[in-house]
Amino acid sequence: MTSELSSTPTPSGHDHYHDQEHHHSGPEDAWKTTGVRVIPADSLEPVGGQHMTPGMDRAAAINFARVGAQKLWAGTVHIHAGAKTGAHHHGHLESVIYVLKGKARMRWGEKLEFTAEAGPGDFIFVPPYVPHQEINANDNEKLECVLMRSDSEAVAINLPGLEPVERPETVKWIDPTHPDGAGA
Repeated sequence: MTSELSSTPTPSGHDHYHDQEHHHSGPEDAWKTTGVRVIPADSLEPVGGQHMTPGMDRAAAINFARVGAQKLWAGTVHIHAGAKTGAHHHGHLESVIYVLKGKARMRWGEKLEFTAEAGPGDFIFVPPYVPHQEINANDNEKLECVLMRSDSEAVAINLPGLEPVERPETVKWIDPTHPDGAGA
């Protein structure tokens, strides 16, 4: 089988090359079950076991077991009114939280000495190994989020001996690509 390259202009005017050779085995209709997957909202799988946190409901949508994902995990987390996680980190994984409903309060640092809040439409990025805590900042509304991690494995390392500071410092994020606020 030969490989052909075709050029498709992108909106920026640059060419983007596509390898026309399909790298799969089996009949052409194999894409039917190994191509794009749509995971209906009512088919997410509850996450339990060692990852149980009282007041939190997690559900997996995308992972290795469900769709064969090699490099990411995605699902939902609902944090009940007034609930919070213990201090923890996710090892080598990067995490992204997208707030759908409610108000998230994040604390992070060696003593959870920093804090910031996020509301609907906001994204939260958690780098590898950063000790943090997720908190529902509302006492009367569930916090609903979409969670994505950079690997399909579940890594959660609890930090039970971490003593948080009483009054964390509020941190406002400044976009390093637009430090003057332009483009925001």
